[in-house]
Amino acid sequence: QVQLVESGGGLVQAGGSLRLSCVASDTFSIYFMSWFRQAPGKEREFVGAIRWSRGVLYYGDSVKGRFTISKDDTENTMYLQMNSLRPEDTAVYYCAASPIWSISPPTTPTPDYHYWGQGTQVTVSS
Repeated sequence: QVQLVESGGGLVQAGGSLRLSCVASDTFSIYFMSWFRQAPGKEREFVGAIRWSRGVLYYGDSVKGRFTISKDDTENTMYLQMNSLRPEDTAVYYCAASPIWSISPPTTPTPDYHYWGQGTQVTVSS
């Protein structure tokens, strides 16, 4: 069982930056680690992912060019650097991990994602 813990959320003005962290208890069996977000009344949206072993990155269209995913293998930690934040980025951000191999990461919250964090709130004021 892999446990995921997010941190780093908060309140920021539009145009500002935040960095989220997701610490995994174990990454040995993980193929993808991903970020999703969910705003009130909306479906959970794919933000981006990293193929853990090779470091290949994937991004959702709404965050390309503004958000960057990185990792620290020694700390089993994935990061989400969020720049040029907009009010529409306001959401609860979740990290998720998939132990299922595939050509590319699932971009919907499918059962392939066996593990989820508790979420961290990001609020962007206008």
